[in-house]
Amino acid sequence: MKRPSTAIKRLYSIKEASIFLGRSDWSVREMLWAAKLPYIKDGKRIFIDITDLEAWVERNKQTFGA
Repeated sequence: MKRPSTAIKRLYSIKEASIFLGRSDWSVREMLWAAKLPYIKDGKRIFIDITDLEAWVERNKQTFGA
């Protein structure tokens, strides 16, 4: 018998996204307002795709001396 695949969470609330990024809730909200991160709105709830959070991290990496 085949085991069911484990579902991986894709959409994060603002609170969860702030924990993922190590920033405050308000900092994440400011990123949304400044269009630095795309979001999904479901009624009054706002969700952020984990792939967009990871892409933001990759785009904003910097190194010294480069």
